[in-house]
Amino acid sequence: MSTAVLEVPAQAGIHCRDLVRIFVTEGLEVQALQGLNLTVDAGEVVAVVGASGSGKSTLLSILSGLDRATGGTARVAGHDLLAMGRKERVRYQRHTVGFVWQQTARNLLPYLTGAQNVAVPLAISRAPGRDARVRELLDLLEVSHCADRLPAQMSGGEQQRVAIAVAVANGPRVLFADEPTGELDEATSVQVLEMMRAVNAELGTTILIVTHDPAVSDHVARTVQIRDGRTSTEVLRRTETDAYGAQRHVVEEFAVLDRVGRLQLPPDVVAQLGLRDRVRLGLETDHVTVWPDGTSRPTADDGRTP
Repeated sequence: MSTAVLEVPAQAGIHCRDLVRIFVTEGLEVQALQGLNLTVDAGEVVAVVGASGSGKSTLLSILSGLDRATGGTARVAGHDLLAMGRKERVRYQRHTVGFVWQQTARNLLPYLTGAQNVAVPLAISRAPGRDARVRELLDLLEVSHCADRLPAQMSGGEQQRVAIAVAVANGPRVLFADEPTGELDEATSVQVLEMMRAVNAELGTTILIVTHDPAVSDHVARTVQIRDGRTSTEVLRRTETDAYGAQRHVVEEFAVLDRVGRLQLPPDVVAQLGLRDRVRLGLETDHVTVWPDGTSRPTADDGRTP
């Protein structure tokens, strides 16, 4: 496991720095986000995963413009979400970002056909060439056969693919997907995720998928884990080709180091090493060792060094 230091790319599609969200309920303060840092480059497809209560849904609500952070910085495609006024927020939600929700009833109007649903955002924005755009998107999402069907006449996977077409109709720079496979079986989930990758490849849309399903991670190059309102680890996937043309898939896990030097170790590492309360640190020439308090310093061959 390696350690990643958060940096801000010049063309970040999504950038959060020290993001805080505090809710007050019956006089009690609940800190849903506790200084979260996240950067997604323009054109990336990233999955944000975490258990219930980790803060991932709060993060999505802020990034989609449905909620406002208590403090910190949140920018999406150049928009400062904390400084945004009401009119700019409406334009942001109509043109800059798109949404796909878990509940199909929230994505599609039940009394309109697939083609008519895709045409709705185009009609609101008065976009030219609406019929051609609708056909193009239904073809891209491989649901052109649903053009004249009502949502009730579509399968769950077809509904979600039409919903993606609706979400990207106005050419948003960023697409947010909230548990988009939560109501689908495994095979259908794979189809929907592959269609999102097709949208990214064809249209260049930045995509952020928020989910509790770790299987989604297998279909994206980068997965960010949220725990206790902060980003804790990242997993990067890539394919390498050697000199003989053979390919191998490489998966690397990183602990995320914030700007004040804090990091969260993965729970399985903590459990395996028996870490709790406080730990010992050792600075080597090119790495840091961590071992339980009350035990001797690990050596290179005892299995406890990174």
